[in-house]
Amino acid sequence: MDSRKLVDHTCREVNVPVNPGRIVSFSPAITEILFELGLGSNIVGISAFCQRPKEVAGIRRVGSYGSARIEVLDDVKPDLILAISGYQKEFAMKLSERYPVFIFELPSSVAGILDLVSRVGIVTGRIDESKYMSFELMKHLGSVRRHPALTGYLEIDLGGPVSFGSMSYITDALSLMGVNSIYRKTDSEWVQPNLDYVRESDPDVIFYEPKMYGRFDQEMQKKLIKDRKWEGLSAVTKGRFFVTPGKLDFFAHHGPAFIREVIPWTMERLDDL
Repeated sequence: MDSRKLVDHTCREVNVPVNPGRIVSFSPAITEILFELGLGSNIVGISAFCQRPKEVAGIRRVGSYGSARIEVLDDVKPDLILAISGYQKEFAMKLSERYPVFIFELPSSVAGILDLVSRVGIVTGRIDESKYMSFELMKHLGSVRRHPALTGYLEIDLGGPVSFGSMSYITDALSLMGVNSIYRKTDSEWVQPNLDYVRESDPDVIFYEPKMYGRFDQEMQKKLIKDRKWEGLSAVTKGRFFVTPGKLDFFAHHGPAFIREVIPWTMERLDDL
């Protein structure tokens, strides 16, 4: 099979097929991008967390977000494995000892999501399609409205509370909409939040993303607020504690859906303030 050498985010040279026909994607964002580039039929394996688009339902699961089942990978015989930096980097590097693995950079900004689309297009030989897709996503960003400055706190349950600092596309997106995260000056991608600091900061608005696939009803929300002694927070007393919709990852997803779905949903919440 014809291949070319490309340098990935880890500065490794990777032998990438000119026309990859058997792709495994461990990143939900990359999986979504591949489908939109017309490569859905080329995907032979995905992680358990890849849920977009709905057509992924029939694709074999070859591992979790940070682990792989080697026997299944050997069975599907990928000619290219795609992963993202950050949490996936360590296990993806191990996989590179057995398979061609290309690791992309985890976006640190909304512009980085557009860049990821372009890079996936380059690696998979769908350059023109990725450029058109990036242009279409940029048109969505043209409708972003910047609200009067608000302080905000965003938390995702990833098996425990996680928030995001200056190096996250989430913090960047909130800033574009006029929401200054209380952790915006923390020089990291993710943050283990100090819940007392959240209370002391008294954010104007809170966004909360429950654990993927988990149940989180109003009673559970009330209990969380009570247990953390957040009843007096401005975001709570003014009805500005927003829980993300559905059971899939929402803010945690850095694919095209973040621009098409997450940002508009967030703007609608802010418009009502």
